[in-house]
Amino acid sequence: MRRYSRITGTGSYLPPRRLTNADLAAELAAKGVETSDEWIVERTGIRARHFAAPDVTTSDLGAQAARQALEAASIPASDIDLIIVATSTPDMVFPSAACILQNKLGIGGCAAFDVQAVCSGFVYALTVADSMIQTGAANKALVIGAEVFSRILDFSDRTTCVLFGDGAGAVVLEASDTPGILASDLHADGKHVGILCVPGTVSGGQVLGDPVLKMDGQAVFKLAVGVLEDAARATLAKAGKTEADIDWLIPHQANIRIMQSTAKKLKLPMDKVVVTVDQHGNTSAASIPLALDAWVRNGKIKKGDTLMLEGVGGGFTWGAVLLDF
Repeated sequence: MRRYSRITGTGSYLPPRRLTNADLAAELAAKGVETSDEWIVERTGIRARHFAAPDVTTSDLGAQAARQALEAASIPASDIDLIIVATSTPDMVFPSAACILQNKLGIGGCAAFDVQAVCSGFVYALTVADSMIQTGAANKALVIGAEVFSRILDFSDRTTCVLFGDGAGAVVLEASDTPGILASDLHADGKHVGILCVPGTVSGGQVLGDPVLKMDGQAVFKLAVGVLEDAARATLAKAGKTEADIDWLIPHQANIRIMQSTAKKLKLPMDKVVVTVDQHGNTSAASIPLALDAWVRNGKIKKGDTLMLEGVGGGFTWGAVLLDF
């Protein structure tokens, strides 16, 4: 009998410190950087974001989200035999945030590793976990997207520092006799490295390069809309489905304009699109599981709904997953 994987629990966590656009504008003004709520909302749809306290790490946020997902799935942490954390902001160079988080959950022995695909990270991680469950390498997996992007922002650049926030989302993925994850489609094209990157590294105890985020917003927008449509259509084709079968589109929460353009290309009304970018900002790999959990907990996403998850990020990476919830 063929093995499948299904999401059996979701969870999320946002740091307590919430900054509205007005709050952030006031902080930036003190540094000589001008912006406004109107400017940010018009260009991005973002109205607020959360920033982690200085002593809070990616694994701290991820562990909180993981505990919620475990509770929702009604299983103890000791049942987990695979942990994958999607992040671009790990606690340290090594070990992985997944291993640190594993210890915080009080378990050991199972496989644990990070996936680095920036804003597409959760889609990549979910696809890897699904493949490992299908082959019997795992039975119950924690798949987590967690970020502290506030640590890598250039607060003198108003075109980027207003976009991002911190947070974590998680799902429990379990082996099943019935299909949950129906199909996925992953891609990358390294020739676009320069349009979205943090061009710094550590060498000999020194930071080499520039360790803050750099982005060509127009180039990212143009590329994102096209590849997201392509990935969604390829995933639907693999599953033998059409746009009409999608109950909810859960895109990476980067920019409301990208989300609107993608929905239009897929002939989906915006009332079928999960939107949390206004309250969370862009939380990179955490954005899709954060949005998923928000709509599950508010009762909008129900058992049996068909969901299209899709992300695009630095690398340049992109991908989509179609699943029955």
